[in-house]
Amino acid sequence: MFYVNDFYRHEEIIELAQQLISIPSHPDVVHQEKEVAEFIYDYCGANGMEVQFQEVTGQRKNVLAFLRGSGTGNSLMLNGHLDTITPYRMTIDPFNEGIRDGFVWGRGAADMKGGLASMLITMLAYKRAGITPDGDIIFAGVIGEEGKSEGTEHLINSGIRTDAAIVGEPSNYEYAVGHRGLEWFDVVFTGKASHSGSPDSGINAIEKAAEFIYRAKKELYPKIRQRRDEFMGVSLMNIGIIEGGVGQSTVADSCTVKIDRRYIPGETVQSVMQEYQDILDSMKEEDPQLLAEIKKSSANDTALNHPPLITPMTEPIVHAVKTSIREVIKREPQITRGRGWTDAALLKVYAKIPTVVFGPGDIRMSHTEAERIAIKDLINTTEIYARIIDNFCIKDKIMEIKDTPWYY
Repeated sequence: MFYVNDFYRHEEIIELAQQLISIPSHPDVVHQEKEVAEFIYDYCGANGMEVQFQEVTGQRKNVLAFLRGSGTGNSLMLNGHLDTITPYRMTIDPFNEGIRDGFVWGRGAADMKGGLASMLITMLAYKRAGITPDGDIIFAGVIGEEGKSEGTEHLINSGIRTDAAIVGEPSNYEYAVGHRGLEWFDVVFTGKASHSGSPDSGINAIEKAAEFIYRAKKELYPKIRQRRDEFMGVSLMNIGIIEGGVGQSTVADSCTVKIDRRYIPGETVQSVMQEYQDILDSMKEEDPQLLAEIKKSSANDTALNHPPLITPMTEPIVHAVKTSIREVIKREPQITRGRGWTDAALLKVYAKIPTVVFGPGDIRMSHTEAERIAIKDLINTTEIYARIIDNFCIKDKIMEIKDTPWYY
């Protein structure tokens, strides 16, 4: 019988998480994820695992590791992103804070280098045990999830397919089978500059933008908040940035309103954009001077949209995930409703891979000034991942059920 904790030392996963955190991979790093991808490549190679790169853009690359199966059963992808947000304004050392109070600290600890460590150690434990699953297990460390998701988009376009996938975002012993779609839009208003001493000779783009915001809040907010999905919650929008004008004494000749739109099944990118366009058309009827357009923001304008995740509860991977969590935490796990967007939606919608979001750590720690992940979460999730493999990828279950301490 196989028991994952017999095939790795807990110190190994702590050290691996620290090593991953110590390598900056935020947007202001040259080639961003290159160094951490190369570290994982070397780590896998040194441990005798099959590993390869996928060149994505410039020197930024995905890294893939494989535990080959016999080809007689289900295959599984463990997907996690290599990038983090920037470390500025953190109250701890973002890369070398180390361990204290039962946590590993630093940028990316929760989101999601801790998850990467749990995935890699799980596969390494299976390899050390000499176990061949019925289907392939693929680790996919991808670039760009905090930005445009270029890594998972490239992964999908490369043709890699599995029977199911786990995206290892922090989930605090819950799991997600659905979340809202996400698109960013720019509404660009064009006016005419003039001196503020003669404002009537100009056209103030900021004032046009303000009218748009007023109408969106009055007319659109109530509509979208009436739209609800069982696994995602209500449809949402947020006006996050307003950019416009060149000086206090100049009538603004341009203004851009940047919108974050979280949408649910029944809505599409086209229908969402049309709702904003309808407001602009209504304004145009009353104001012939209005010149405005809506477009997808360049920050997330990729070939693939960012749709909602919808994985039916009847999928075998959902049963495997919730069973595996329950086996470890000794209670029925909850479904997360209303979490943020993840690459899971790309895998499910465009690659047709049933995907569940589950990983170590507390999502409330993500992107924080003192980001951290509990060591117990790394250990527990490694056991849960191993049990998911056992429950989903191995017909004759091999994992030993031990009455071991639950580290929670």
